[in-house]
Amino acid sequence: MTPDQPAPPQVTARQVLRNPKVWIFPTVIVGSVALLLSLLYLGGIINPRGDLHRLPIGLVNSDTGGDLGGTPANLGQQITAGIAAAPDPAEEVSWRVLSRADAMEQLASGKLYGVLEAPAGLTTAVAALGASAQPDPARPTMVVLTNPGVGSLASSLASSISQQAAHQASKQLGGTLTALPPAQGGATSNAARLLLADPLTVAVEVGHPIGAHSGLGLTAFYYSLLLVLCGFLGANIISNGVDVSLGYAASELGPLRTQLPLVPISRTRTLAVTSVMSVVLAVLTSSLVMLATVVILDMDASHLPLLWVFSVCASAAVGLGVQALVAAFGGIGQLVSMFVFIALSLPSSGATVPLQALPGFYRALAVFEPMRQLADGVRSILYFDAQADAGLTRAWVMIAIATVAALLFGFGMTTYYDRRGLHRVHPEVS
Repeated sequence: MTPDQPAPPQVTARQVLRNPKVWIFPTVIVGSVALLLSLLYLGGIINPRGDLHRLPIGLVNSDTGGDLGGTPANLGQQITAGIAAAPDPAEEVSWRVLSRADAMEQLASGKLYGVLEAPAGLTTAVAALGASAQPDPARPTMVVLTNPGVGSLASSLASSISQQAAHQASKQLGGTLTALPPAQGGATSNAARLLLADPLTVAVEVGHPIGAHSGLGLTAFYYSLLLVLCGFLGANIISNGVDVSLGYAASELGPLRTQLPLVPISRTRTLAVTSVMSVVLAVLTSSLVMLATVVILDMDASHLPLLWVFSVCASAAVGLGVQALVAAFGGIGQLVSMFVFIALSLPSSGATVPLQALPGFYRALAVFEPMRQLADGVRSILYFDAQADAGLTRAWVMIAIATVAALLFGFGMTTYYDRRGLHRVHPEVS
């Protein structure tokens, strides 16, 4: 265009908005994302109790037995055996009959979400209810042990199921007691008969305590979420920043637009740059996350060196995965990585709603989705003394697998593009 030629007329906003082609792509993408996010996020939490499948709860009999109605008995053994053998067509609960020592060990490693215990002296206490020599006997008690380290909802579900089982056992036991002859413990008054009809009460205690600054067992989830977000957002920022620096994208700051000269570089080398930057900056972001949560906010945490190393590796693995997807799919790779690392990962993490209370689709996702692996590792470090079998070993293995998979996929795709001559070009030159 020469100086004497008039400038082309400006296109109005109305003209742009009246063009159907402008609407098609964002409408389809935004609508699909809104629909999928709604289905994914709420689909896993609509009915946790209805989706229960093999929730692990321990059954412990510490009762030493005694004489009931003139016959030797061990009510603790009868109650725990009855609960374990009760019909459960949907397999909602996985009752595990254990010794008290084994149950406490599994509580401390997060393998049990709760424990229902028949304490020592249970049979003796029940027999005393009908003894005339004790006009005001203590009410027999079943004990429910909670495990807040597995998450507040998981522990609450286990506690609720255990209490329900104990009350059901109490009513069954009551039917036996009220059928005894009066001389052997039958009720002598209406109040005594009511007590015998439902003799057991339930005491709820914390089986494996965690710190007061542990968010009721939710700090592991939010800490893991921070690691994922830092890796995800950091990778996207790095990718965009490198594109600007190499001249493949413009930098806009308010009304200022800057386009740097194009730097000729292959896709493979560009991925190498962004991958190294993601790993290096994972050290910074993980350190700042620990500074904010542990030092400033005083979050309960132990094994700090291990927590730091795990955080760096976890965030770096997420960053490498995002870089691989962006390198393979281009701009749409950011949306793909959002679904892989956020949309599908959060509801299948098992950190807020336990895996055993999720629909089967989410339990299948949890096999490989990163949030489940990272949350298990962080939970093991924060609440379960960094025990390997509390989820830490699995977390390390999955981090290693994810890192190798990201590198193989990312560099495999970019090498293929480069060999086919599918090089990146400046937008204004194409």
